[in-house]
Amino acid sequence: MTYSIKQTSSSPLNLTVVILTFNEQQHLQRCLESIKGIANRIIIVDSQSTDQTKEISSKYSADFYVNPFVNQAAQFNWGLDNTNINSEWVMRLDADEVVTPELAAQLQQQLSNLPASTVGLTINRQIHFMGRWIKHGAIYPIKTLRIWRNNQGRCENRWMDEHILVDGAIEHINADIADINLNNITWWINKHNHYATREAIDLLMGEETPQEENNTSVMNFSARLKRWLKHSVYARLPLGMRALLYFLYRYILHLGFLDGWPGLVFHALQGLWYRFLVDVKVYELRQLMTTRKQSLAQVVKDEYGYDI
Repeated sequence: MTYSIKQTSSSPLNLTVVILTFNEQQHLQRCLESIKGIANRIIIVDSQSTDQTKEISSKYSADFYVNPFVNQAAQFNWGLDNTNINSEWVMRLDADEVVTPELAAQLQQQLSNLPASTVGLTINRQIHFMGRWIKHGAIYPIKTLRIWRNNQGRCENRWMDEHILVDGAIEHINADIADINLNNITWWINKHNHYATREAIDLLMGEETPQEENNTSVMNFSARLKRWLKHSVYARLPLGMRALLYFLYRYILHLGFLDGWPGLVFHALQGLWYRFLVDVKVYELRQLMTTRKQSLAQVVKDEYGYDI
């Protein structure tokens, strides 16, 4: 599914959109086209791209900053802290995402009329995979907090599955952003291999020092429920077995098979293979900590070069 991106004729909103990039020349123009009529400022925080990312950004008068990448949370918060944002609202958008025309219209109608007590907005997120919008398997709609009042939202400090935290009322706009990544399956697998490492580290860090569970009080309900299920239900199941159960939950119970061949590939890779790979890396890190008699931080530094 593709979207015809149409620039709205209305004046841009009092809104800054922050986008993290690394070699995103394949997606960035499409992303920027989708927000050209609604954002009065666009900020690109780049992780030292070597392609045409900077040149594409300049065509849309985006403010381009470069900062060495550690993880998503650190990079995004660096952008909030170092780019002099002075708009009323801030939005987080990925380079491979687009704001749908329906969401652009809803923002034009609603954003300036929200009560002062509303500090955050959730929207729906579509995921497209192998050319198909994945609508089943408990994948859509994913309600995600992506828009908040300036200085009242921040990305939580996690290595994986990080959310924007706000302290105040949250409302929902029933319109979508669409994640439509155009890279091939090898790229997708390599990316998720790196994600699995980060998630394994995040899970083990949570075992050593429970991570800001009080933060769930300032998440949107969907994120709080997902976090609770992950840490209170899923994490208590045996390594390996839980990945299979999760796949069956998504593919059978939540009708993931209705998305055809792309749905089978997506749920098998993202719901089974990826979750199993996380478990394998958790197991390996525990074994290395035991055999070397080292801390998690020491093992992670030696094996992956990360400072945690």
